[in-house]
Amino acid sequence: MHVSTDDIEAPNDESSWQASAEMLRRKHRPKGKKMTLSPTRSSHTLSLLHGEVVEESDLGSIHRVTADQLPILNGMSIKRLVINPGAMRTPHWHANANELTYCVSGTSLVSVLDNGSKFSTFTISAGQMFHIDSGSLHHIENVGTEPAEFIVVFRNERPEDFGFGATFGAFTNAVLGNTYDLPAADFASIRRDGTDHALAARVGDAQVPAAARFGDPHKFDIEAQEPPLNYVVGNARFARDQFWPALKDLSMYSLRVREDGMREPHWHPVTAEMGYVKSGSARMTIMNPDGTLDTWYMKQGDVYFIPRAYPHHIEVVDAPDWHFLIFFDQPFPADIGYRASASAYSREVLAATFGTHLDDLPNFPFTPADPLVVSRNNPRDAHAFGEH
Repeated sequence: MHVSTDDIEAPNDESSWQASAEMLRRKHRPKGKKMTLSPTRSSHTLSLLHGEVVEESDLGSIHRVTADQLPILNGMSIKRLVINPGAMRTPHWHANANELTYCVSGTSLVSVLDNGSKFSTFTISAGQMFHIDSGSLHHIENVGTEPAEFIVVFRNERPEDFGFGATFGAFTNAVLGNTYDLPAADFASIRRDGTDHALAARVGDAQVPAAARFGDPHKFDIEAQEPPLNYVVGNARFARDQFWPALKDLSMYSLRVREDGMREPHWHPVTAEMGYVKSGSARMTIMNPDGTLDTWYMKQGDVYFIPRAYPHHIEVVDAPDWHFLIFFDQPFPADIGYRASASAYSREVLAATFGTHLDDLPNFPFTPADPLVVSRNNPRDAHAFGEH
């Protein structure tokens, strides 16, 4: 079925639009078929800035979106961490998820104690990333003069954390004394309530080892990378195992698109996608397996989730361009795009697919490899099917 909003005159109000759209659907849909628009806010998106508050104080803040807030999440979740100068995210580990983190602003020191007592410490600044294995002990300490902001993605829809300080509450003074070859009395004054205080003030001056300025396998400078895909209307930088061997089950694209560009309609056969709007505004459309369509607007701080193989696309709205941080649940994501899809079949097959005459088919350009971004040569539709 081919349905175009070009057939609709732009209505003056939303009710007129819905009536016009319904008339158009009835006119074009084949007998026995129906197209359904989702009547409520999309289940695929939520504001991370207004997500669940884990901690919030003069030291900073932690907001998160898990499957408890966005039930469609599967195998991924996201957190926004802000650490003010002189504060830190205390040492902790995640019991059921690897972590992939992008630094939005500030300068911090990260330390990691991996399996087998392998220790690493390195600095991280805006545009850089780091990866932490599930179970590895790590901390993030603001060693700069401005707030440090991070977008943190986990490979689980409900990640579980253990704070190193909180776990001391699981053991008696005698057990801890034996562990460290010290008298039990030495541990009597240490907080033992079992609560993880994720944010804490640093005691004394920051200690940044000289070696922390060097590169580290946990760290990746994605924004310093020459864009592997660079178009007139946008570009993409990749954090995937091709360039960063530390990645196991997560990856990320830093995607920028100008207002005269568009992310081509596509789907990921074996890869779920979670995106965060770093800047700009955009409109996204997704088709769900039951035939419902979700279209909504996103602005800075919003997050979305697309399950594997759901078709979707993104276009710029009311901004010169946008910058998305797009995370995937595979170390090397891949997709199938609509341009190459049309090239894969004969015109006879396409005519049958769309229920039209051969002569009425568009002249689809032959595309052996899909582009990530295409030019928006046509005016943006005033409305889109499924729009909320």
